[in-house]
Amino acid sequence: MNKIGFIGVGVMGASMVQNLMKAGFEVHIYTRTKSKAGAVIEAGAIWHDTPQELAPHVDALITMVGYPTDVEQLYLAEDGLLTTLRSGSFAIDMTTSSPNLAKQIAEDAKEAGIAVIDAPVSGGDIGAKNGTLTIMVGGEERAFLTVEPILKAMGQSVILQGSAGLGSIRRWSTKSRLLPT
Repeated sequence: MNKIGFIGVGVMGASMVQNLMKAGFEVHIYTRTKSKAGAVIEAGAIWHDTPQELAPHVDALITMVGYPTDVEQLYLAEDGLLTTLRSGSFAIDMTTSSPNLAKQIAEDAKEAGIAVIDAPVSGGDIGAKNGTLTIMVGGEERAFLTVEPILKAMGQSVILQGSAGLGSIRRWSTKSRLLPT
């Protein structure tokens, strides 16, 4: 599994893409504003004009976008990733998103022959830059073991929490402990 897609090359995403390339992966990218991805394109990332154009070119696709509504639109829209990813490929949503949405995407993806895991992160932009993120994974163990080398290129602590949605549940519980009550 050498060709990785990455959608959402923001502050954290750019560093994560850099770490994937350092680990020897060929990385295909898309983000809403191409100019913000200039540094990673210059470093060797391959630009695509739309997520739908990117998806068929990769073995595994990572999404790291702003909100659960963005995740839902990317994966479940009529022309979403579940219709453009190849059967047998993998998708990793690293957005801090909804556990129920993660379960729905994983179930819908399974029907399309695609394995999807939720893998939100903790560690912020410094952790992304240093490749020391904590990655909390929800999904099938077989899919996790297949994409684990990809995750380890970006994180220091990569932990399978259980079935689809449990990575997101764990991330939300960690996040809530950091918020004042």
